[in-house]
Amino acid sequence: MKKFLSIILVFLFTLSFSQITNIADGESISLRIHYGFLNAGTANLTAKKSAYRGVPHLYVKGTGQTTGAVRAFFKVDDLYESYINMNTELPSFYVRNVKEGSYRQHLETTFNHDNNTLVLTDKKTPANGSKVIKSVKGVQDMLSCFYYLRSKSPSELKVGTVINMNVWIDDEMFPFQLKVTGTENLKTKFGTINCLKIIPSVKSGRVFKEKEGVVMWVSNDANHLPILLKAELAVGSLKASIDGYSNVKYPLKFTK
Repeated sequence: MKKFLSIILVFLFTLSFSQITNIADGESISLRIHYGFLNAGTANLTAKKSAYRGVPHLYVKGTGQTTGAVRAFFKVDDLYESYINMNTELPSFYVRNVKEGSYRQHLETTFNHDNNTLVLTDKKTPANGSKVIKSVKGVQDMLSCFYYLRSKSPSELKVGTVINMNVWIDDEMFPFQLKVTGTENLKTKFGTINCLKIIPSVKSGRVFKEKEGVVMWVSNDANHLPILLKAELAVGSLKASIDGYSNVKYPLKFTK
């Protein structure tokens, strides 16, 4: 349970190149997180148009916190930030600053996609300095991978679609594969909405029960808004469901 919010963020912050056009300036999404029967925490995503080194970027921020009784014995305050190039959909700068119980980590990553390298800086332990690491073409971070997934058009993200990507997490590269396996109508606090069912391939053993122990549902429209995520862990299960949204570019088709 120690890293349950980080696990959620991998798949929410954790889903060919085109421009990011379907994310509205000022979009905000909130999700409610449950661990078993416990109301365990919240996760929030915001996006706004910005600039990084004089180039148009989408600045996205993800936060995660434990709440209620869970926070009383395990306090989590996580912050993720990413500057995503609007034209290439690739991250330029990424921050992971997490506080989970007694665990602390604050890493900053600067991406150089021209020569497939990145610069990793340990802000928690400045004495460690920065180091240059060999990367791969088209690498994403934990936030940008989600907006890369969402930027796909309905014709690109449909049943049968398989997307492969390399995601930079902490100080290591992980290959992910996402498969759109079907559609389902899901009930939410806002009504029922048709969703695409997406299964990310993950490593089994230490955290997840199965290789494909995570399932994510996004709205089956041009928004590809996260509606529900379920994860079967080695101990217990997690669920994150949409709790609020604003400034979404396209109307959402909820039915009562």
